[in-house]
Amino acid sequence: MKSWLWLISILAIFSSAASAKKLARVKAGLDYKENDDVHIIVNSVGPFNNPVEKYRYYSFPFCTDHDDHDKKGALKHRQRLREAMAGDRRESSPYAIKYGDNVDYRVLCKKRFGSDDLKMLKDAIENSYFFEMYVEDLPMYGFLGDIENENLIQKDITGEGGGITYLYPHLEFQFGMNKGKIVSAFVQTDVSKAVDITDTSIPKEIEFSYSVLWTEKDLEWKDRMTSYLNSSFSQPRSLEIHWLSIINSCVLVILLLAFLVIIFMRILKNDFSRYMDIEEDTIDEEESGWKLISGDVFRTPGSPTLFCAAVGTGTQLMVTCFIVLLLALTGMVSTTRRGSILACAVITYTLTSVVGGYISTKLYFQMSGKAWARTVVVTTLLFPAPVGIVFAWANSVAMAHGSISALPFSTIVTILSLYVFVCLPLTLLGGILAKQYAKKDLEAPTRTTKVAREIPTEIPLHSNRYTFMFVAGFLPFTAIYVELHYIFSSMWGHQIYTMFGVLFCAYCLLVIVTSAITVSLIYFQLSREDHRWWWSAFVNGGMIGFFIYAYSFYFYIFNSGMSGFLQASFYFGYMAILSFATFLMLGSAGFRVSLMFVKYIYSRVKCD
Repeated sequence: MKSWLWLISILAIFSSAASAKKLARVKAGLDYKENDDVHIIVNSVGPFNNPVEKYRYYSFPFCTDHDDHDKKGALKHRQRLREAMAGDRRESSPYAIKYGDNVDYRVLCKKRFGSDDLKMLKDAIENSYFFEMYVEDLPMYGFLGDIENENLIQKDITGEGGGITYLYPHLEFQFGMNKGKIVSAFVQTDVSKAVDITDTSIPKEIEFSYSVLWTEKDLEWKDRMTSYLNSSFSQPRSLEIHWLSIINSCVLVILLLAFLVIIFMRILKNDFSRYMDIEEDTIDEEESGWKLISGDVFRTPGSPTLFCAAVGTGTQLMVTCFIVLLLALTGMVSTTRRGSILACAVITYTLTSVVGGYISTKLYFQMSGKAWARTVVVTTLLFPAPVGIVFAWANSVAMAHGSISALPFSTIVTILSLYVFVCLPLTLLGGILAKQYAKKDLEAPTRTTKVAREIPTEIPLHSNRYTFMFVAGFLPFTAIYVELHYIFSSMWGHQIYTMFGVLFCAYCLLVIVTSAITVSLIYFQLSREDHRWWWSAFVNGGMIGFFIYAYSFYFYIFNSGMSGFLQASFYFGYMAILSFATFLMLGSAGFRVSLMFVKYIYSRVKCD
């Protein structure tokens, strides 16, 4: 116990020491008076098509001191959890800007660049590097430079595209103000003051400068983020098309559900009538189909510990997803600040660990299990372990590339502390609550026989397991295909996703369609006298996760423009985690609905 306390104390000392020399965060919504100082915060530099590949702003040879003012740059700021998880590394800048004070032209600094610095800047411009700055919480973006008269065909063949490479050393800041608050912020690069750096062999002195323009805006401070929805750094989208796509999906889902309900009512009605009319002395000769396996249908599935942990973890993920969407809809979590949703999801998953522990342990006891502690342990590791493996790989790659996408030590300590001191105890608490208070009877309507019935081996192609798995994943995928494009563009691009009402509808549609399709396929499986439906229901429900991961390859190749080992490591690693989470979440939903369905049909007929 003492060793643990020593370890925690050491980690806390290192964490506090890491942030001791950092500047305080610049709060948003400050009330300014005329000529009050306005702080420009620089964040990162990176290629436009690779949002994850970000580097410190001052890893490039930019000005760190103002020639005419006492302003210092490259001083690190303290950060929130969401900012650190989003890969932000905010630092001060030397720009001397005062509230309401227009500046036509002001020299920031003059720097002499050697050939190595010029080559670094030239390579960055050729790879479409852009910078990110902030004033309060308002982001500003701009490109480092541009290439004129570039021969793209020659560049693809020889690697040298010719053309003239220009650096943009002059920035034009444009701020909107309303009632003493900053409500908008933009930065533009002045092409007329561009500097030719095509020849990197000759050292060059470059003058960096800036101008400032303040204008009155009617925009309220609470609506300040709306100006970014249609910015040039966000992919254009049509609100009407977005809603039409989700309405079209709703109509298709309603028609599909109506079709399934009508068919099932007719089939089950005929089944019930046939089974209830069978005479006792002819029952062995007449009965067939799903009633024939009534003594095996509630037999415990293989690997019950893993199965129960998967159902519990999936249920926990469903609750987490629902809470996060609800918080985003109600505005309690900012949807326009990168990292907010991710940080909210991490904290919510941690706090809902009691749900995972309770559900998995309860189901395990209903299967007459004894080693419930093992189920709790598997539940605590089933999802966090793959996340930890992917994180370790992606973070190592980012560190090797010198990217700020690698989480700092203090953030890693914070997340590990959440897992060790909150997630693990809450999962154990859920298991204990299930052991003490949960119902331990599955309430199966039939008795399970001692010897399992033999399963038919001759199965038509259209009703084998792999066909069912494909159908179970493909049909729900079609209901959210359009919405996936917007989600991916927001996650792996520069688009700000704000339509969480549409996303909530898509989430509900996905759960409904997945449940309906899973129940249908389970009925067909039972009808061919295959009683191994437990894992089938879970896998069929979660199959859309594989389709989402397959779609991620399509998006990466044809829609994203991303490239490079660092970006691919993050993209495919974390998309695998997201797809796995979807698999667990919808697999548990499919199993739950299938269990209710199986109980219902076997409770309606007389079984031995």
